[in-house]
Amino acid sequence: MSGTAGFEDLRAEVREVCGRFPDSYWRGLDARRGYPEEFVRAMTEEGYLGALIPKEYGGLGMSLAEASVILEEVNRSGGNAQPAHAQMYVMGTLLRHGSEEQKREYLPKIATGEIRLQAFGVTEPEAGTDTTSIKTFARKEGDRYIINGRKIYISRVQHSDLMLLLARTTPRERVRKRSEGLSVFLVDLREAVGMTVKPRRVMINNETNELVFENLEVPASALIGEEGKGFRYILDGMNAERVLIAAECIGNGRWFVDRATRRAKERVVFGRPIGQNQGIQFPIARAHIGVEAASLMRFKAAQLFDAGEPCGAEANMALLLAADAAWEAANVAMQTYGGYGYDVEYDVERKFRETRLFKVAPISTNLILSYIAEHVLGLPRSF
Repeated sequence: MSGTAGFEDLRAEVREVCGRFPDSYWRGLDARRGYPEEFVRAMTEEGYLGALIPKEYGGLGMSLAEASVILEEVNRSGGNAQPAHAQMYVMGTLLRHGSEEQKREYLPKIATGEIRLQAFGVTEPEAGTDTTSIKTFARKEGDRYIINGRKIYISRVQHSDLMLLLARTTPRERVRKRSEGLSVFLVDLREAVGMTVKPRRVMINNETNELVFENLEVPASALIGEEGKGFRYILDGMNAERVLIAAECIGNGRWFVDRATRRAKERVVFGRPIGQNQGIQFPIARAHIGVEAASLMRFKAAQLFDAGEPCGAEANMALLLAADAAWEAANVAMQTYGGYGYDVEYDVERKFRETRLFKVAPISTNLILSYIAEHVLGLPRSF
């Protein structure tokens, strides 16, 4: 594909790839809780999983706005972009804060799919979204670190060669700020001894796990950037994550609106299409408006990010608006389909389950509201 293509050309190219994986493909995976290996391979071969990797390292060198379009189109086509999205934003920590040696070692291989970086080890059972309270500890001994602790809801570990791991390297009682003393490691999962993987079954088809580290050894060369500054490195990539996942929500929202509109035109009850009734029309129209508004905020945030400007507020607002709009569109589609919406064959219930996730992950929309209240409106901190 052409890395210089405009959004419309890019959308068409992504839709062509997604067209090889119809609803029945995703429905079958959902039924057996399978990993979309063929889809991930096709996306990799087209270069999409390396969209944000600079061309000098073998990637497409795309903007965040372009990358967001890729994920949007995957979800709008009826697929699930989650197996693709993590590699896009996780590798940003390596790109922005890794050494030149690390970047040249890993980024070209990630771009070609020779290795996969799809696992992001941050969340812990007790800390949740209070990341500075994590307890996983990495103790340095000579030329290695010994890691002990637990992580929860870590996706795609079984289908990833590398994992970005956040661990404390200085005890909390010995740092001035809670955000200090955290470090990021690039863990080679192919060589990980001392890590137990416990799969967790969740509401949607998303391979996620609990990890237990018992004296996991990683070389000192696995450290990304400076020791103790990992929290800032992780936050540095959060804005990109917010924008990309907002785009997935927008894709879901457009899928729901498209399906609801089609159903409203085709379904005839009492001798007339149900879409002729304003009780059906108005909710679909309102859902469409919400999704389109969220899309504009997504592009505003992406443009600020690509220009190197501060975009924390915009990225968070984009995610909240997109998550809310997609969920509203999901409810509208379910209501439009009526009892058929519960039927697996129509795919509404599958996408309905998938889109609900984004109101709580990667961050709760309540926390976004707290962020905006404090950092944009200047209200007192609530927690």
